[in-house]
Formats: sequence, structure tokens, C-alpha cells
Amino acid sequence: MTLAPDTTLADRLLPWYVAHARDLPWRHADVTGWGVLVSEIMLQQTPVARVEPIWHEWMARWPRPSDLAAAPTAEVLRAWGKLGYPRRALRLQAAAAVVAAEHDDVVPSDVETLLALPGIGAYTARAVAAFAYGRRCPVVDTNVRRVVARAVHGRAEAGDASARDLPETEALLPLDDAAAARTSAALMELGATVCVARGPRCADCPVHDLCAWQHAGRPARDGPVKKAQRWAGTDRQVRGRLLDVLRGAPGPVEAPALESAWLTDPAQRARCLDSLLVDGLVEQLADGRFALPGEPVDTQATHDPSS
Repeated sequence: MTLAPDTTLADRLLPWYVAHARDLPWRHADVTGWGVLVSEIMLQQTPVARVEPIWHEWMARWPRPSDLAAAPTAEVLRAWGKLGYPRRALRLQAAAAVVAAEHDDVVPSDVETLLALPGIGAYTARAVAAFAYGRRCPVVDTNVRRVVARAVHGRAEAGDASARDLPETEALLPLDDAAAARTSAALMELGATVCVARGPRCADCPVHDLCAWQHAGRPARDGPVKKAQRWAGTDRQVRGRLLDVLRGAPGPVEAPALESAWLTDPAQRARCLDSLLVDGLVEQLADGRFALPGEPVDTQATHDPSS
């Protein structure tokens, strides 16, 4: 993309972002690095509308990493609710424990230290550094890659992730740290709300006249359109049903309670239960019952397996 001599991408994006960005709670000035980290973990593969109410609940219940680290894991998984991919909750609790023990209960501000936390990948580390602490580092998700593909390269879609994504995005950021961090947020917001995958609202785009895709006549994407992943009948659905039983129970449950959660395919149900046990999301007690990890058990109660 060739910009006019007195125009940069950030010059257009920053005022647009101020005027049009969604008022998301984790973007508020008083939110700590912990609040941003929690939001970033929750937002992975999960829509904002589902995350926002649960984020509020978590921040009220566990406002510091040490609060989450000390919580029973069963409570954490119950609070995770319907966000999906519940292993994220376990990773977040593990990261909280390290932050509490090794970083004085304050989420680190630099990418390298963030990457050393358990379960924190490159994207999350960069997002926390940029959005919580105003660091100049490219934050590249699917939305950002789409904006860069269209505005810079004139392609309808970004294709597969590549090693070029970070340097290409970094080249669009201002040199000033704070302005660069805001530009990273603006790129992401543009891709999420305007330069969307299907039905982009190009007339509302602040860089419409600079966009290489527009200048090329908005060519269609190469190759077939990817089909949306089905949900019904998948192992993810079955695992969710099994966890729903445990989250809704006041304590450990008998095997028949889990069996009733998925009657369609007993072999699939057994496979999914095994995977939950391996992932540490479910525990099998000595008496054969199943529970969320760390679930309190009344050791004085007499258990009758035939009941």
C-alpha cells in the first residue's frame, strides 16, 4: 500500500478508534495487567458477548492473581461456565500462581517474562504487554492479519499464518510506544467490526481510500471458502455435556449420571471422559465416583455403590 506523503495508517486509525471503539471493560484505564490477562485468555476462540459477563464475575471474585491461585480448582471450573475450552481456566490458574509467588502479585509487563508463565503463548504475551502496559509490540490475530492482507497486499483473505505477520504488522506501528499500542488495538478493532471476513463494511472504513484491496477491485479470495466447524456430535460437545453434569452437581457423581449425559454413542462418551481425566479436568475417586479436580469430599459419609 502506498500512502500519501502526509498520511500514515495510524493517522487514520487512531482518531477512528477513539470515536468508534467498543466500550469493553478490560479496555478501561483502571484495569490492571491481571484484568487484561484474564480477558485475553477468555477471548481465545470465544465471542466478546459471552466473555464480558463472566469477566466481570471473575474480576469481582478474584481481583488479584493470588485470589485465583488460592481458589479450589473445582470452583474455578464452575465459574468458567460455558466459555468452552476449559483447559484455559487451568492454565490461567497456573499462571496466577506463578505471578503471585514470583512477581509480587503483579502481571509482568515485558513479553519475555510473560512468555515464561505457564500456558502463556506468544500472542497472549504480546497482547498483555501492548494493551495493559502500552508496549510497542505487534499483536497479530486473525482480524489483524485480514486487515493487513487487504489494506497492504490487496488480498481478500490472509491465508495461513506465516513468519512475515509480525514484521509486516510492526512496520505499520508508530515509533512511540503508547501510540503503537493504541494502533495495535485499532487494527484489531477494525478487523473485528468493519473489515470482517464476510460482508465487510468498506464504506465505514477509515482507510478505505488507501486500501490495496479496494484499488485492485476487491478480488475474491483464492481457493474454496472454509466451512464452519460443526459442533453437534463432536467430542467437544460430549466433553462439555460431561463437564456440565459435574459443574451442576453439589459434589462427586456416580458413573450413571455421566452416562446419561450422552446416550448416542457410549464409546465416544467413554473416550471423552478419558480425555477429560488425562487433561486434569475430571478426577476419579477411589470409590469410583467422578468429580471436578479438588472437589471437597465428605470422607465421613458412607458410600453405597449400589445406591
